[in-house]
Amino acid sequence: MTWRRRTVIPALAVCVVVPAGPAGCDTPGGRGSGEVSSSPVGRLLDERAEDGSPYREVDEEGAPRVTVEVAPDTEGGWDVRLRVRNFRFSPDGTGRRVEPGRGLAHLEVNGRRVAVLRTPEYHLAPGAFPRGTHQVTARLYADDGSVWAVDGEPVESTADITVSGQEPTPDRSVAPLAAGPGSPEGPGRA
Repeated sequence: MTWRRRTVIPALAVCVVVPAGPAGCDTPGGRGSGEVSSSPVGRLLDERAEDGSPYREVDEEGAPRVTVEVAPDTEGGWDVRLRVRNFRFSPDGTGRRVEPGRGLAHLEVNGRRVAVLRTPEYHLAPGAFPRGTHQVTARLYADDGSVWAVDGEPVESTADITVSGQEPTPDRSVAPLAAGPGSPEGPGRA
C-alpha cells in the first residue's frame, strides 16, 4: 500500500505542474522565452518603434486597422480623421491592461509625434508647415504602450499633404510633445 501511495502522489504532482508550466513561468519583465507576453492578447516582439515601444504582434484576421485622411480646411489648416476597424479608442484614465483592439493613436508629422489621440479627429493649425510635401502618420498603440503589429509591421497609415503658397508661422501644434506622461521620455509611455 505504501508503494502505491508514493507512485500516485508524484503522478498527481506532475499532472498539476505540467499544464501550468509555461503559463506560470513568465519572467519579471512580462516576457518569457519565445517572446510571449504575459497578456493573453498577442505577443511582444523584440522589434521596437522609434520611441522604444515594443511591437505587440496579433494575427492578421481581426487585427486593428487604421487609415489616416487629411483634408484642408477653409482657414488654411488641416483636418485629420482616422478611420479604424477592429479598434476602439480608450477613454482618458484607462489603465494599462491590454484588451484586444483597444488603445490610442499617436499622430506624427514628418516623423515627429505631435499628438496622442483618444478620438479619431484632430486639427493641424494653419501655417504650421513650410511649403512642400509632408507626411502625416497615425500609429495604433495598446493601452500598455505597445504598438499593435501584424507580420512584424506596425499598424499605421500615412497620408501626404502638400503646402503651397503660404509662409509658415510659429505654431506649437506641430511641435514634439514635451517629456512627461505619454511621451517617449516620460513615465508610463502612452
